[in-house]
Amino acid sequence: MPSGWVNERKREYYYRKAKKENFRSRASYKLLQAVKKYNFIKSGDVVVDVGAAPGGWSQAARQLVEDSGFVLAVDLKPIAPFDEKNIQTVVGDVTEQKTVQTIKELLPRSADVVISDVSPNISGVWELDHARQIDLATKSLNIATAVLRSGGNFFVKTFQGDMTNKFVHDTKRHFSFVKLVKPKASRSQSAELYLLAMKFRKKR
Repeated sequence: MPSGWVNERKREYYYRKAKKENFRSRASYKLLQAVKKYNFIKSGDVVVDVGAAPGGWSQAARQLVEDSGFVLAVDLKPIAPFDEKNIQTVVGDVTEQKTVQTIKELLPRSADVVISDVSPNISGVWELDHARQIDLATKSLNIATAVLRSGGNFFVKTFQGDMTNKFVHDTKRHFSFVKLVKPKASRSQSAELYLLAMKFRKKR
């Protein structure tokens, strides 16, 4: 059976599942599958979702933190409001330092988890797209180190490539556990990977 056909069926499956379960994006299942395996978001957690539009990850995070938690969804463009009162949205550019201050002002306390599915506009030139993705992942890491509590967790999209190992190395300077993961909902032929970093070592 051709792999292209299999992957198309998989995309279609998660697309239909998202529609049925009222998630804004099929990407919700990437986060849910990763959390099911590694348990890095829990009930009551404060979560920052970077590059959140259209809001699928924020919905998944809200499901995980339940009524006692809080989710802040951040994106360069406005995100349609959510029905749940404990999801707040804010317009912010992850590449700008002032966004960190805005996030801190809106959080009820230091974040337990920072998640980031932020992506560049794909040019089709692999070296450029990989470099842009690593840059955005690094910006997300900077936000995480600024707003996480000691012991907090970080989950971010990256692309396979020659800059990935350095990004993993840089992340290990801040977290006790770092691992590259690929949820089932992520297309098998895609270069997309997710970096999971747990147990943040906050500098005193």
